[in-house]
Amino acid sequence: MTDETLTTTHPPSSSDPAGAAGTGVRDRLAVRLLLISTFVVILNETIMGVALPRLMSDLDIPASTAQWVTTAFMLTMAIVIPITGFVIQRFTTRAVFLAAMTLFSLGTAICALAPGFDALIIGRVVQACGTAIMLPLLMTTVMTVTPPESRGRTMGNISIVISVAPALGPTISGLILSVLDWRWLFALVLPIAIGALALGAVRLPNLTETRVARVDIGSVILSAVAFGGIVYGLSGLGAVATTGITTTTWVSLGAGAVALVVFVLRQLQLQKADDALLDLRTFSSSTFTISVGVMAISMMSLFGTLILVPLYAQTVLGLEALQTGLLLLPGGLIMGLLAPSVGRAYDRFGPRPLLVPGAIIVSASAWGFTLLGATSSPWLMLACHVTLSAGLALMFTPLFTSALGSLPMHLYSHGSAMVGTVQQVAGAAGTALFVTVLTAQSATLAAAGSGVVDATAGGIHAAFLVGAVISLAAIPAAFFVKAAPAPHGAPVDEAAPALAH
Repeated sequence: MTDETLTTTHPPSSSDPAGAAGTGVRDRLAVRLLLISTFVVILNETIMGVALPRLMSDLDIPASTAQWVTTAFMLTMAIVIPITGFVIQRFTTRAVFLAAMTLFSLGTAICALAPGFDALIIGRVVQACGTAIMLPLLMTTVMTVTPPESRGRTMGNISIVISVAPALGPTISGLILSVLDWRWLFALVLPIAIGALALGAVRLPNLTETRVARVDIGSVILSAVAFGGIVYGLSGLGAVATTGITTTTWVSLGAGAVALVVFVLRQLQLQKADDALLDLRTFSSSTFTISVGVMAISMMSLFGTLILVPLYAQTVLGLEALQTGLLLLPGGLIMGLLAPSVGRAYDRFGPRPLLVPGAIIVSASAWGFTLLGATSSPWLMLACHVTLSAGLALMFTPLFTSALGSLPMHLYSHGSAMVGTVQQVAGAAGTALFVTVLTAQSATLAAAGSGVVDATAGGIHAAFLVGAVISLAAIPAAFFVKAAPAPHGAPVDEAAPALAH
């Protein structure tokens, strides 16, 4: 591989006038466009959850088939995200953005016009390909053009995208489905996506440097089998407790685990020549490693809760889809309102004063969810969800900023891809864990003679109890995350051992 670089636009450093005051006008415009576009594409990851009953009725399909509109999306994301580190390095900001938004717009159009379930799944896969590229592109661009002293404020806006968009998905879905057909979930998004694509084609500049790089086909295949197999296996664990059909799930998990080991070994070898598809030297930074670990726990809590709360609200409390969506809305708004303030606080105080109380609040809310029962008030559920959202708002910005800020500049794209991959796998793991515990306990209670409502409430209680125990692990880990405002191009965390030399 050659070390030649193809220079496009050099990012401002903290030593130049533009960097000292923040980013320039052109850079701010680009970041805003990327933020809006990423919000729109990530929103679609959870927008179909509330729509599953409507899909089952309209398309005459069982629940096990309908859930593939979400599973296929997550599966595609897990397969594509690890490749984005190479894509962002090799191609310009503008080219990557146009490719991502074109794929997303095309997939959205297919879904909006889908005559049946097969076309809907194809559209969701195409959508996910575009979505998988956008978040790493946004993170890499922000880390490149934003000086260390103001990254917290900008990453706070990214936290809005990452946390609020999935949380608002069920709410928006419930509102639309209360008056329109499920295809309008995509038809209303399509003009926004096309508008962002057109604006990017005209106004988005090239903000990062590209370099000649080769793609290792073996790594791409191993990555697809590893992360795809793990996410697919995790997504199927929820059915294990009731169906007993475990062969496909366990084979998928086993194949994914083996492929992951081989993938890691291959990357360790390739990164010696800077040819790795996903450079694991990101984990040479202890700050990055700990931050990603805490992030995984947080994403498990978020996605697990997003699965259980609608089930509890509709199955146990008997609420409608619209009512359920509206109950989830305040939490999403809280995260959005707090994120900018959290970003400014990070720039001033660093990560620990935010992360430690955030982890404690998240754990407290997780234990609060364990109080929910068959006769609980919806207001208790709302209070727990708002508390969880406030805690996560305190955590996401410090975690993202500290993790990526601890890396040298040439590893930003790999770090962003790693963060996105961990989000998907952790989200799938949280969903699988919560649903598996729910179904296992519900089946046990039903066999003992409990009614559907009581059995479901008992299963949800058991799932939240497991989640509450796991949430405790984030509290001590939060004390070890430190600020990493490194100069561009130099690693911060010198004390951490390198994975490979």
